[in-house]
Amino acid sequence: MSTVDPRRWWALVVLAAAQFMVIMDTSIIGVALPEMQRDLGFSQGDLQWVFNAYVIAFGGLLLLGGRLSDLLGARRVFAGGWVVLIAGSVVAAAASTAWVEVVGRAVQGVGGALIAPASMTLLMMLFAHNPKELGKALALYGAAAPAGGTAGVFLGGVFTEWASWPWVFIIYVPIGIATLAATGLLPAVAPSRGAVDVLGAASVTAGLALAVFAVVRAPEVGWGATQTVLELLGAAVLLVLFLVVQKSVRTPLMPLRVWRTPGLGVSNLAMTLLGAAWIPMWYFLNLYLQQVLGYGAFASGAALLPMTGLLMVFMTLITARLLGRFGAKPLISGGLFVLAAGLVWLAAVEPTGTFVVDVLPASLVAATGMSLAYIPAMMSAISGVPQEQAGLASGIVNTTYQVGSALGLAALTALATSQGADKIGNLPALTDGFSAAFIGAAAVAAAGGLLTAVLMRGRPASPGAEEPSAANSASVNA
Repeated sequence: MSTVDPRRWWALVVLAAAQFMVIMDTSIIGVALPEMQRDLGFSQGDLQWVFNAYVIAFGGLLLLGGRLSDLLGARRVFAGGWVVLIAGSVVAAAASTAWVEVVGRAVQGVGGALIAPASMTLLMMLFAHNPKELGKALALYGAAAPAGGTAGVFLGGVFTEWASWPWVFIIYVPIGIATLAATGLLPAVAPSRGAVDVLGAASVTAGLALAVFAVVRAPEVGWGATQTVLELLGAAVLLVLFLVVQKSVRTPLMPLRVWRTPGLGVSNLAMTLLGAAWIPMWYFLNLYLQQVLGYGAFASGAALLPMTGLLMVFMTLITARLLGRFGAKPLISGGLFVLAAGLVWLAAVEPTGTFVVDVLPASLVAATGMSLAYIPAMMSAISGVPQEQAGLASGIVNTTYQVGSALGLAALTALATSQGADKIGNLPALTDGFSAAFIGAAAVAAAGGLLTAVLMRGRPASPGAEEPSAANSASVNA
C-alpha cells in the first residue's frame, strides 16, 4: 500500500477475531458430541463426521478461497464468508437429524475457507509497509488460531453444561453479524482480472476430501481393505490431475511457480506436521480429563485455560522478538522438538493421575513449543510471495495445517483405539490408548523438527535488525 491506514490496528482486531472464531469452529463441538449423538441419532462410527465435515470442506476449499480473494477483492470475500458461516451455523443449530447436522457443518467449513485466506490478504495489505509492524501483526493474528482452538473446548463445555448443544452454533450468529458491521474498518481491495480454475478447484477439493475420508474410515473397514486402497488411489489420481491442470490452464488455481518462493515448501511441511501433532494432543487431553480423571465438560475446558494463556502471552510478547533475532528456522525446528518433549511427558499420564502432576506441566511445555513454531512457520510461508498472491499463499498454508490436523487426528485415533481407547470405563485401558496417541503425536512433531532443521535454508537475523521490505523478509527469516 502506498499510504498507511490509520485504522490498521482496529482492522487487525477484526481479522484476529475472525481467525479466532474460524479455528474455534473446529474445536467447540468436541465436548457437545455425546449430547448431539443422543439427540440426532448418530451412530458411534458416524459421529466423527460432525468434526470432519467441517475440516474437509474447510481444508479442501481454502485454495479456492485464496484465489477468489485475489480475484474478487479480499474484503468482499471476507464478508461473503461470514454470510455463509452464519447460514451454516443456523442450519447446524436447528438440525433435527444427523444428515442435516453434517450439511450444516460442511457449510460452516465453506464459510471458513473464504474467511481465512481473505483475512491474511487484508493483513498483508495493512502491514506490509513495515516489516516490524508486520511481525507484531502476525504475532497477534497467529496467536488467535491456537487460542481459538483451545478456547473452543472451554466454551463448548460452558454451553453444553449450562445451556444445550445448539448454542455452540448459535454463538456464531451474533458474532458474525457484529463482524459484518465492522468490515468498514477493512481496506477496500479492487478486484483483479482473471478466471476461476473450476477443474482445478474440483480436483483438489475432491482429492483432499477423499484422502481424509479414507483415513477416517480405515480403522473401521481395515487399512488393507479394497475400499481403503481404492479410496487412497482415487485421492492420489485426483491430486495428480490437479497438478496436471495447474500446468496446462491459463489461469491456474495454484500457479506452481509460487513454490519457488524461498521457504514455502518446507514451511508448509512444518505446518502440516504441527497440525498433525497439536490437534490430536488437545483432543486426547480433553478425553483424558473427562473419561479418566472424571472432569465435567466445564471443568475440562477450564483445565485447558493455562495453555491458552501461555499461548497468547508467548506469541504476542516473545515469539515476534525471537523471530527478529534468530530467524524462522531455529524457532520452527526448536518449537517442534519442544512440542514433542511435552507430548512425551503427557504420555506418562496415569489412570490415578492428577491435573497438577500429570497434565499441567507437560501441557505448558507443549504449548511453549506450539508458540515457538506456529508464527515463524506461517510468516515464512507467506511473507516472500508478491502481494497479489497473498491470498493464495495463505490458502496453501491454512490448507496444509487443516489437512494435517484431520489426517493426524484420524491416524492417531486409530492408534489410540488399537491400544484400548475405545474401552469406556476401563481406566487403565483408556490411559494406555491416550498414552499411545501422545507418543504418536510426539513422533510426528519430532519428525517435523528434524525435517525443518535439515531442509530449511536460513541464517539468523542480527539482533535488532530491521528488514528493508516485507517482500524480502522471507529470505531473512527462512
